[in-house]
Amino acid sequence: MRSRRSVDVGRVAFVSFLFIASAAHFDALTVSARQPQQEPAAGQKTEQQKAGPQSDKSAPAPASSVPPAGNTSAPAAPVGTKSAPSPTGPQLSVENDRPVITHTDMVTLTVTVTDTYGRFVTGLGKNAFTVTDDKVAQDITFFSDEDAPVSLGVIFDVSGSMSGDKINKAREALKKFIETSHTGDEYFLIGFNNRAQLLLDRTRDSDALMEKLTFVQTKGQTALYDACYLGVERVTRGAHPKRAVLLISDGQDNSSRYTFTELRRMLKESDVIIYAVGIVDGGDESALGYGGRAILEELAGVSGGKAFFPSSGAEMNDTFERIALELRTQYSIGFRPTNFVNNGKWHKLKIKVQPPRGFPRLFVRGREGYYATTNPR
Repeated sequence: MRSRRSVDVGRVAFVSFLFIASAAHFDALTVSARQPQQEPAAGQKTEQQKAGPQSDKSAPAPASSVPPAGNTSAPAAPVGTKSAPSPTGPQLSVENDRPVITHTDMVTLTVTVTDTYGRFVTGLGKNAFTVTDDKVAQDITFFSDEDAPVSLGVIFDVSGSMSGDKINKAREALKKFIETSHTGDEYFLIGFNNRAQLLLDRTRDSDALMEKLTFVQTKGQTALYDACYLGVERVTRGAHPKRAVLLISDGQDNSSRYTFTELRRMLKESDVIIYAVGIVDGGDESALGYGGRAILEELAGVSGGKAFFPSSGAEMNDTFERIALELRTQYSIGFRPTNFVNNGKWHKLKIKVQPPRGFPRLFVRGREGYYATTNPR
């Protein structure tokens, strides 16, 4: 009898426990329903905001690639869909003109066309040019005859032999060059005597360039190869696709760490054009020497440029103005080699131009070839 009463008491206690637990759960639900939802703290997002708006599965995904350069008109978006937002990264401008570097197998050439009298010929179309790569004809995929600005390295000899009248004439001629150049040109100034030194880096202020040369001291020997090496290296980081070096010197190298062979190899690997101006004093060309003339001609020729040897102040002014004018009347040609192999092999280029009917014979000048590597641009 006593054991049966104990069992009944246990059952009553268990049922009471279940009732109390259920009531407590009901009260908790009621309290939570009455309390307002807590607002997210500043800077935090709700789970729905993190997930983003629900999109229609049938809507096309946004494009992940940027339209190719040169195509200024964006394709129209399909009806009923929203166009993808345009990229908001840094744009190329005067204030922020860091170059965009990509790796490509596109071979680009800067080409100068002249007639039998040495006058520059403009207005030719793409069909007037033919390019062969190791005697294999190539399709020209890029062509421009635009008067585009250039990233220019001015390499100025300030060795002891340039003192006096030479450097004054060279400064005046450089001033004429700047007056004829494109207003958007970007300058690098490198002075050299015993060693090469970057005097001015990435500027479009031509007055600052000339002012820097006003106070330079002429002394020491001639590290010409080192200066050219530094100039090409700096110019390849320039903001403009078109790149050139203006080398002004009166003698041979006698103080460089780099050799002529190393510099020549670098020029063949780059797309930088060298214009060399050999400064001579009066009618005496022996100051430069035959060896110095040959070196300047070789450096300029391998890059697609030209060497000049003016013998008077008036001739020097004409030379600098002509170089500035040439840079503004050149053609830019690009092609992707057929069956490109990134093996570092040297490829010989041949560029020909077919004159329009009634035109005399035309002459074309550009770099001799390229090494088959995916160079950054």
